[in-house]
Amino acid sequence: MVQSDAAENRDMPFPRALLLIIAALLGGLPAWSLFAQGQAQGQAPAPYAQRVDVPALTALGRAMFFDAKLSASGRVSCASCHDPAHAYGPPNALAVQPGGGVPPDESGNPGGFRAAPSLRYGQSVPPFTEHFFDNEGDDSVDMGPTGGRTWDGRVSSAHEQARIPLLSKAEMGNASEAAVVARLKRAPYAAQLRAAFGADLFERGDGAVFDAALMALEVFQQSPPDFYPYSSRYDAVLRGQAMLSTQEARGLALFNDASKGNCASCHLSEPTPDGAFPLFTDFGHIAIGVPRNRSIPANADPRFFDLGLCGPLRTDLSSHADYCGLFRTPTLRNIAVKQRFFHNGVIDSLDEAVRFYVLRDTDPTRWYGVGQRFDDLPPKYHANVNVEPPFGGLAGGKPALDDTEIADIVAFLETLTDADLLPRTR
Repeated sequence: MVQSDAAENRDMPFPRALLLIIAALLGGLPAWSLFAQGQAQGQAPAPYAQRVDVPALTALGRAMFFDAKLSASGRVSCASCHDPAHAYGPPNALAVQPGGGVPPDESGNPGGFRAAPSLRYGQSVPPFTEHFFDNEGDDSVDMGPTGGRTWDGRVSSAHEQARIPLLSKAEMGNASEAAVVARLKRAPYAAQLRAAFGADLFERGDGAVFDAALMALEVFQQSPPDFYPYSSRYDAVLRGQAMLSTQEARGLALFNDASKGNCASCHLSEPTPDGAFPLFTDFGHIAIGVPRNRSIPANADPRFFDLGLCGPLRTDLSSHADYCGLFRTPTLRNIAVKQRFFHNGVIDSLDEAVRFYVLRDTDPTRWYGVGQRFDDLPPKYHANVNVEPPFGGLAGGKPALDDTEIADIVAFLETLTDADLLPRTR
């Protein structure tokens, strides 16, 4: 669900829904929950809203997020790939970020094969489902695979998602939960962990400590000023506090026009019926046939393909041929601060990313080389690739947008940058 109204988007200090989520998580983990602590001491449990210290958990999660010593090499923190100065996305122009395993990869080659996404505006990503019905429109229409965290939607919460980088060989490189817990015991914020989850936390077992750490990371990622400030100029326009320029207004019209940019078919641009500001994503999964990124080491093997929903990182949907090549639609908020685009980081400018949509089918040689199409997807899955506008058309034909219109859309997209990410002026 998105926020209940626009005022809540910008003014609420912490979402009530998250307090309920924390309470549910605590209640669902009786081995270390505050509820269990109260009962063990023979006390009646107090209301969770009075017992959960959200600011303390946020501060704890923040400390962990920036702690490079939580990686196996001691060199990589969450913030290494998700820098707050870059919308909690990569601070560099690398397509794939280097990992933090032991020994560290001195060659500089990344261990993974997907671009690190921005973590901003993920507070409303729904759990993954194969059959999504949007209750804010025609709820009889099955929107298909929708939601979930990561490019392939394989986890349904920030709590689950935080586990992945801590234990991934391609990311922070820890061999086990026990290895992470050993680092947490030595961390300068170990006392904060005990204060938040009980003085005997480290005596309850590695699983309890690891889950506590994941919760702190999850709570931090729900911090409104950090992760969903709604402070872009477009937000100011929606509040009636600013106006788009003539070019930006043209870009928005093209963005919404189903026969031109058609961007809003996946990147919703209007406030919801209940007044919530748009997140510029429908959370759906789509195949758009981006070119193969040959700079990624894994792609040196011609037999290797990253197929998104049907593998290789996600395994439960591997038998669904119609899902191969589908990746989750990211938010376009703060898209102008990115230096790499799409799941494999193959494109390195916003202008070029928009041109890919416009020219993919009318100028395929530009993207795939002579006589090729969709070179990062086996031919048997080419039918999964989306052909709605601005895609479509024949090679050599007229594209849906001209150069001026592309520039107009880029100008509009630049209005989606949050205020704290804009260049500072004296």
